[in-house]
Amino acid sequence: MSALTLRNPRGDHSPVPEFSATEAKNSFGKVLDTAISQGMATITKRDRPAAVVLSMDAYQALLAGQAQPLQHLSQEFDALLLQMQAGSSRQGALDAFDALPQAMGQAALNAAQALR
Repeated sequence: MSALTLRNPRGDHSPVPEFSATEAKNSFGKVLDTAISQGMATITKRDRPAAVVLSMDAYQALLAGQAQPLQHLSQEFDALLLQMQAGSSRQGALDAFDALPQAMGQAALNAAQALR
């Protein structure tokens, strides 16, 4: 039984094929063919997952998924920063920095009560 599962294109979890380190050493071609056809293969050592062989498609998808969230967050941050630096938002931020602690506390209470 495989310790790792993979989400297939339909969204179902399916077990990742496993090979012992000895099997991988003696039949690497089979491990490689499995990784290419199924996306990945696990290599175990002492019955525990020790390594994963990825197909090039799975590897590229992994890299692509890594870059997109950071780019999206960076764009979202830039848009929020521009919004905070414009008009009433800018004045509100400046007022908050100049406010006394008691005034900030009262403003927080008023905002919390307004949400109820």
